[in-house]
Parts: sequence; structure tokens; C-alpha cells
Amino acid sequence: MNDVRVLLVDDQELVRSGLRRILRRKDGFEIVGECGDGDEVPAAVEALQPDVVVMDLRMRRVDGIEATRRLAATPASPPVLVLTTFDDDELLSGALRAGAAGFLLKDSPAEDLVRAVHAVAAGQALLDPAVTQRVLAAYRDGTGLATAGVTPDELTAREIDVLRLMGRGLSNGEIADELVISEVTVKSHVGRIFTKLDLRDRAAAIVYAFDAGVVSPQ
Repeated sequence: MNDVRVLLVDDQELVRSGLRRILRRKDGFEIVGECGDGDEVPAAVEALQPDVVVMDLRMRRVDGIEATRRLAATPASPPVLVLTTFDDDELLSGALRAGAAGFLLKDSPAEDLVRAVHAVAAGQALLDPAVTQRVLAAYRDGTGLATAGVTPDELTAREIDVLRLMGRGLSNGEIADELVISEVTVKSHVGRIFTKLDLRDRAAAIVYAFDAGVVSPQ
């Protein structure tokens, strides 16, 4: 198996140095480049062709949300894992809406970062569990940025079940166990959900589930 090619984006060299020590070749990673600000990302991605971009949110010239948005608008862009010290609900919503595939706090254990980068590289979405709970709390308090009039009318009842469980952060295997169906069947449902709702990826499906009220914030 080839190493996961990683581009690090953070305006603090000390942070990038720490990430290099965690994302080691022996664990299946190759750090192909680094950026000190979000405006450097498009050119670096084009030149280096990373499999994953590990992105900070707060940077001086172009923040991580805008950098992620610009990247997501380009063809065949790599997935973005947002890594930040800020557990702010608005930042989380902004990062996910911009197209980030995952969100992890910088104070997470090193092994969580290793798993997260591998997961995002494999096409999965990942939300730090603590952050997910904050988003649910925001929706419960009416502070989430819901999209008016969004309804999942095109989905079957089973697809809505799958979308609801995705919105709760469950993996395909966990959804299969919950619904007592095969993981292959779950993958088929997920693919149809993406197609019917014109969603880019699993992170977009999670945002949609919140917006459409499919996930009940209880």
C-alpha cells in the first residue's frame, strides 16, 4: 500500500513540526509539502498532488475556511481535514459547508490524528465526537445555520434512515449493524443519497441532515 501523501497548512512552524513528528512514514504517511497560509494552498496542491490536506482555520491572509472552499471548487481536489484549537460551532459549520471532509481538535491524542488522516484519505468523513455534540447543541438552541425549505423528498424511507445515522456520525459498518443490513447495502444507499441530493461527500451529507431536520437534535 502506498503512503498517504499529506500537505500541511498552518501558519505556525512549530505546529507543522509537531504534525511531521506524528504523521510518520512508518505509520503510512509522506509529508509532501507545507504551507504557511491559505493563499498558498491551490498552487501547492497542483504541484504536489497530495492525498489529504491537513488544514488550520485561523491564518493571517486567507483562513482555512476560504482555502477549503477554493480547493473544493477545483476538479479532483484532495479531501481536507480541518485541525484547529477552536471548537467554535460557527467555524465548524463554515468548514463543513466549505467542503471539509473532517474536523479534529488540535488537543486530540496523536493516535486520533493518525486514524483521522487515514480515514479522510480513504474517502470517509470524520467529526471529532465532542464537536459533533456541540453542533447538536447549537441546533437544539436554535443557533445552527439551517437552510430553509430543504427537504429530503427524493429519498426512500431506508435512505432517510441511512442519512439520519450518517448525521449522527456513524460509519458504514455501524450503520449496517444498526439497521441489520450488509455494509455493501449501506454503501449503495450512501451512493444513491449523494446522487439524489447532489452532495459532494459524507461531510456534506452530515450538514444536509442537520439542515433538513433529518437528525433530531435531542
